[in-house]
Amino acid sequence: MACASREVAGRGTGLLPQRDAFCASARWAGSLVGSRLPFPVARGGSVMLRPDTFALTAVLALLTAVGPLSVDMYLPSLPDIGRELAAGPARVQLTISFYLVGFALGQIVYGPISDRHGRRPVLLAALALFSTAGLACAFAPSIEVLIVARFLQAFGGSGAVVLARATVRDLYSDARAGREFSLMGAIMAVAPTIAPLIGSALQAAFGWRAIFVSLFAVGAVAATVVGCLLPETLKSRAPERLSLLSTMRLYRTFMKHSDFLAHLGIVTCSFMGLFAWISGASFVLQDLYGLSAPEFGVAFALGSAGYMLGTVLAAGIVTHIGLDRTIGLGGLALAGGGLAMVATVTLGLTSAASLVLPAALYLAGLGLAMPQGFAGAMSPFQDRAGAVSSLVGFVQQTSAAALGAIVGHTLGQTAWPLAVAIAAMGCLTLVIWMFSRGIRAQKNDRLILHI
Repeated sequence: MACASREVAGRGTGLLPQRDAFCASARWAGSLVGSRLPFPVARGGSVMLRPDTFALTAVLALLTAVGPLSVDMYLPSLPDIGRELAAGPARVQLTISFYLVGFALGQIVYGPISDRHGRRPVLLAALALFSTAGLACAFAPSIEVLIVARFLQAFGGSGAVVLARATVRDLYSDARAGREFSLMGAIMAVAPTIAPLIGSALQAAFGWRAIFVSLFAVGAVAATVVGCLLPETLKSRAPERLSLLSTMRLYRTFMKHSDFLAHLGIVTCSFMGLFAWISGASFVLQDLYGLSAPEFGVAFALGSAGYMLGTVLAAGIVTHIGLDRTIGLGGLALAGGGLAMVATVTLGLTSAASLVLPAALYLAGLGLAMPQGFAGAMSPFQDRAGAVSSLVGFVQQTSAAALGAIVGHTLGQTAWPLAVAIAAMGCLTLVIWMFSRGIRAQKNDRLILHI
């Protein structure tokens, strides 16, 4: 009765005193792990976010949006950065390249550490590094300092992404995890749309350094929210001592799991097509299809709306039709969008809409397939959610960056490299889904690791 009365008081807010969360979450936790609770009860009546609330989903989405914000907000300022720091376009471009390298390397590190030491302390350390590096970017006296600071900023920001995914796997599984990833994706999809607008406004009003001050503020707010509201979700800490050898052995175990490999392929290939679009869209739409910079911004936003539509649709259907069928629908949209783009180039259509609409279809497929692919890849490894999140993120990021670089260097007087890359990744995603259905159907719900 005491539990019931306290639960009523906090209902609908997304928050409960963590001692009361013990009561409110007991039935939910029992369905997953018997009598064990998803996070420990703190003394002193501290307030923590509850599972299955929009408030928790929004916080996790904020953490995953750190990466896109850090890139998209300062893109309008690249020319001014070059002028003020006396650096040519090639050296200014290194601030993006080193950011991508730092983001990829960081993803491989945080997961295993959090499996051993917990999500909260590692996440707070990552956000502290992100915020501190943001200040270093804001006060950088030279392009060299800015490049190094951007690398460190990315290294910190990658921890937020990895640990947000691990937190989802700690709390949910299978279709429910897929729904959570889809909801996070729908919220996060707003970031790439509004980030350039915010960056442009800050640039016009205060100069490019204000953008990095604002990113410092984002990191500080995220760290405050995590410190005050996010519970520790790790149920059992990894027993083995953390070392390079044990981490490599763990990753090798993951790579022997056929169900994991199938979902990793789906996540990676679909995401590679997105990076091809990001790398080539600006050149193709502005130089070949004649759009102005503002028109390109509108066209890019319309394409991105496809991703938001896909994630919203996935969140609504995945718990009804399951992960696998949702991925299949996404694979059809990915392949259809890519092939439609090839048809556009083959027919010589000159309207920008003829390219943007296929891209929107592809991105809708990405919103359907990729969140469910994450859930499927992480599903067998509840005890090592951090490490598997790291490995998926690293493979996804490095593969996508490589294809993006190839597309960027091969574009010339035609959109063929962009169309072929997107079509290839869409069709490959669908093929992987089709030919691995038997493997995924035989998966175990949980894999016990002995390392």
